[in-house]
Amino acid sequence: MIEQPYHHGKLREALLERAMETIEEAGVEGLSLRQLARDVNVSHGAPAKHFRDKQALIDALAMAGFGSMNHRIRTAAESSGTLQERFVSVAKAYVGFAVSQPALLTVMYSTKHHPDSSAELRNTGGQGIEIAQAMIIEAQEAGVLAPGNAETLALVCFASLHGAALLAAGKQLDGATVDDMVTATTDTLWAGMAAGVPAAQNS
Repeated sequence: MIEQPYHHGKLREALLERAMETIEEAGVEGLSLRQLARDVNVSHGAPAKHFRDKQALIDALAMAGFGSMNHRIRTAAESSGTLQERFVSVAKAYVGFAVSQPALLTVMYSTKHHPDSSAELRNTGGQGIEIAQAMIIEAQEAGVLAPGNAETLALVCFASLHGAALLAAGKQLDGATVDDMVTATTDTLWAGMAAGVPAAQNS
């Protein structure tokens, strides 16, 4: 089978893009290197040049997913506005990504937390929380938020927003909109951090 011109030098990206679409349509179970080859119109052996097996493809999907998500979060963190407005922007960026690609999000975190995950994947997967932690420290130094362990607070924020994202992705918000949920969650988190969270202050 003759590869299409746009695949030259870009086959890996084409395979990853199609793989992301596939897991949203049929889950990880629907992934097959042979089927991906058919989908992007290349020989069945071509994907092996980039992914030795299905697990290698899944690892690459997780890395690409975190890269895309981190870019959204970083852009939101560096946006204009008050510290609280930037915090809300980061939350919206994360939840928006999760709602648009829920299956990929599951793959990302399950792969990151697998015992055999690479240090590179774990580091890339932790960048989102690191960005949130830096924002919290910035707000504390500005006197907008109360003193406290920024690492603990960032983890609490992540847990809260991840839960909201999963509910939104599963259409389980009981009539509330995604924006309403994000606003309520971020308002509560910010108010708590401004007042001071005992567990974080004592960490």
